[in-house]
Amino acid sequence: MVTALYPGSFDPVTVGHVDVATRGAKVFEKLVVGVYDTPSKNLLFNTHERTKLMTDALAHLPNVEVVTFSGLVVRFAREINAEVIVRGLRSGSDFEYEFDMAFMNRRLEPEVDLVCFMTSQDYMFVSASLLKEVAKLGGDITEMVPPNVAQAVYSKFKLPVAE
Repeated sequence: MVTALYPGSFDPVTVGHVDVATRGAKVFEKLVVGVYDTPSKNLLFNTHERTKLMTDALAHLPNVEVVTFSGLVVRFAREINAEVIVRGLRSGSDFEYEFDMAFMNRRLEPEVDLVCFMTSQDYMFVSASLLKEVAKLGGDITEMVPPNVAQAVYSKFKLPVAE
């Protein structure tokens, strides 16, 4: 049985994240979605909230488990016996970043491989940071995030859900 780890901050969860997780769940017997608890980012949601939002968004996938983690991704992968790290690529800059990370991770944990899923064309422009900015300014993000996430994002900004 091959276990894969799909790590990220997921702040907030997007339809692109759900797409990558869904596709990963089809390829691997078990997919662990790791919500990183201490990213060096300006977060909208705390770790518990991000984990709950992702758990709810992926509830339809029986072979997916959502957990939190800290520290190096490759070390966490080894702790959970994951042989593969799953990542999504939207653009060339994503590729360059993942390319560099793959070599560093391979140096640290040679037994953990990387599998990248190219984003679906519908989600190429979807970025968690851009979504937060759009929502904060009252824009409609409902087609770019799962419904539970849209509710949570607008609630954080004390705005009505866009229609």
